[in-house]
Amino acid sequence: MEEKIKKSNFIRQIIEQDLASGKHQKIITRFPPEPNGYLHIGHAKSICLNFGLAQEYNGRCHLRFDDTNPEKESPEYVESIKEDVRWLGFDWNEHLYFASDYFEKFYQYAVSLIKMGKAYVCHLSPEEIREYRGTLTEPGKESPYRNRSVEENLTLFEKMRKGEFKEGECVLRAKIDMSSPNLNMRDPVIYRIKKVPHHRTGEKWCIYPTYDFAHCLSDAIEGITHSLCTLEFEDHRPLYDWFLEVLNTPARPRQIEFARLNLSYTIMSKRKLNLLVQENIVDGWDDPRMPTISGMRRRGFTPDSIRDFCERIGIAKSDSVVDYALLEHCVREDLNKKALRFMGVLDPLKVVITNYPEDKEEELEAINNPEDESAGTRKVPFSRVIYIERSDFRENPPRKFFRLAPGKEVRLRYAYYITCQEVIKDENGEVVELHCTYDPATKGGFSPDGRKVKGTIHWVSARHAKQIIVRLYDRLFRVENPGLEEKKGKSFKELLNPESLKVVKALVEPALFELKVGDHFQFERIGYFCVDKDSTPTQMIVNRTVTLRDSWAKIEAKLNKK
Repeated sequence: MEEKIKKSNFIRQIIEQDLASGKHQKIITRFPPEPNGYLHIGHAKSICLNFGLAQEYNGRCHLRFDDTNPEKESPEYVESIKEDVRWLGFDWNEHLYFASDYFEKFYQYAVSLIKMGKAYVCHLSPEEIREYRGTLTEPGKESPYRNRSVEENLTLFEKMRKGEFKEGECVLRAKIDMSSPNLNMRDPVIYRIKKVPHHRTGEKWCIYPTYDFAHCLSDAIEGITHSLCTLEFEDHRPLYDWFLEVLNTPARPRQIEFARLNLSYTIMSKRKLNLLVQENIVDGWDDPRMPTISGMRRRGFTPDSIRDFCERIGIAKSDSVVDYALLEHCVREDLNKKALRFMGVLDPLKVVITNYPEDKEEELEAINNPEDESAGTRKVPFSRVIYIERSDFRENPPRKFFRLAPGKEVRLRYAYYITCQEVIKDENGEVVELHCTYDPATKGGFSPDGRKVKGTIHWVSARHAKQIIVRLYDRLFRVENPGLEEKKGKSFKELLNPESLKVVKALVEPALFELKVGDHFQFERIGYFCVDKDSTPTQMIVNRTVTLRDSWAKIEAKLNKK
C-alpha cells in the first residue's frame, strides 16, 4: 500500500520542486464542486488527488462549493457532496467555504477592473456576443459598447446590481483582446443577471459572477497554492492568470491540468445523469447502476476500493478511457479480504437426499472468510431436503462439467459427498427435483478413503432457508464508449442496457439475517453483495456489487506477458 501512495506523477514532481525551492512552505489545494448534482466517480479522482496530496505533503485541502449559478443549485446537493467526501475518507476540518461567501469581494474586484478600464457593461444579446466573438480562424469584432467611459460603466454596473435591468439585457465583460487566438480571452463575460433566489444568500443578489471570474479569485482569496483541474480548463488558464495579475491578488495560485476520468460503459455528464433521474429511468441519484459515489456506495463499493482505483489509474496529461473491469477488480480485491461468506441459491433446484433420515437435522461448521482467520466460523443447518443452484446440474453434461449430473458425485460445501441417482421431471419435461444419496463418512467435505471429487457446489437446507430479494445489477450502458456512439448520432438513452437490473427471489442460509443495511458479504461461488436500504424487518433486499469472475485480472495477466 505504501508503494502505491508514493507512486510519482507530474503534479507530485511540481509540488516537490516548489517545496524544495522554498516557493511554498505549505501546500494548499481545494476540491471545488458545483452543488448542481451528485458527485460521480470522476469527482472521486479529483477528491483523492486534492485531499491525498494535501495529506501527503502535510498541507491542507479546502472543500469549496462553486455556488455561482442559483438556477441549478440546492442544499440537497451540498449535503450529498459533504457525505461523499467524508465517506471516501477525507475531511476538510474547518476549511469549508462557498464562493457565495465572497460575492461582495467579487463585486469589488469587478469594480476595480472597471476603474482600470478593463471591464465594461455590454448590451449585446447572448447570440450577438457569440457572433462578435469570431472563430478559431477569424478574429472577433469589438462590441459597440466596449469604449464606454469608466463613469458610465460604474453607473450601469451599479444598476445591474440593483436589479434595474432584465435578465439577458446586459452583462459585464472583461476588456482583453478580441483578436486573441484564444477565444476565452476575447472579452469574456464575468457577470450576468439572474433574478433567481440563491440557496444561501436568498434575494440579496441578482447578478452572479461566471465560473472563470469567481474560481481564480476564490483560489487567491483562500491562498491556494496548486489549483488542480481537468484538461478542458487548459485553454482557460491564460484567463485565470490574467485576472490574478491585473487585479494584483495577494496570492498567485498555479493552475495545473490533468486528464479527467473516462470510464467504459459509463457517462460522466451531470446533465445526462440528471435526465436519467428526472425521467425515472433510474431510481434516483443513488441508484446502484449510476456512476455516482452515492450509487456506488449503495451498490456495495467500498471507500478503500475507490481510492485504490484512483491511485492505480494515476494522473496523466492526456485523456484515455479506463476499463470498467479495473474498478470491479479493485472492489473484488478489497471485499475478498473483508466480506463474510454465506450460501445462497438464486435459481433453486430441489434435492432430496434419500438415505438421509427424514427427521434428522445437524449443524455444520463453515468458515466466515478464508482470507481472515479472525472472522471465525459459523454454524450452517443441514437436513434431508436441500436446494442447489439449477446451473450446477446438467442431465447431459458437456465434457469438463464437474458439477452434479446423473451418476456423478460432487461435494456439498462444508457438508457431504452426494451422488445423483434419479431425475424427476414435470409434464413439460422440466427438471423439478433430484434424488441423491450421501456418504455419511464424508462429513465436512473430505473422504476417509482419499477419493477425489472435482466439483464442489453450494446449497441451503430447505427446512431452514429464508427468502430474500436479490437485485442483480449490470452495467448501465450496453456499449463500451457511449460518448463515441453519441457522436455518430445516437441518443445516450438509446444506448442504455435493458438488462442492467434483474430482480430474483433467492433462498439463503439463516445466518445472513444477522447483517444490517450497508453490510457487505459474498455469496459463495456467485459474487459480492450489499444489504440495501430498502430492506425491512420482514423482507431483506440485497444488491449485487460485482460477480466473482475477474476479467481484469486476466487482462492484466496478458498485458504483463507482453
